[in-house]
Amino acid sequence: MDITKMLAELHEERDHVDEAILVLSRLALGGAKRRGRPPKWMTDQNSAGPKRRSRPLGSKMSAAARKAHSERMKKYWATRRNKERIKTKTPQ
Repeated sequence: MDITKMLAELHEERDHVDEAILVLSRLALGGAKRRGRPPKWMTDQNSAGPKRRSRPLGSKMSAAARKAHSERMKKYWATRRNKERIKTKTPQ
């Protein structure tokens, strides 16, 4: 194994240890458990967290399907309103 490669690996490992020491010392100073999102300094920029999409998700329903659904719901609520009106009327 090449000495320069070994030195590079040791420097990289030292950087990881220094970062861990820094995070642990900040946690120790923090005291009690916190609620909510962790502070920005605690989040690792290179973590394997959720990745953002390159494009936003669009509508999964076509315009025709959206219109058909709208018509069905209008019909449903119209019949529901009529049933409520019939229920509320009291026979005289």
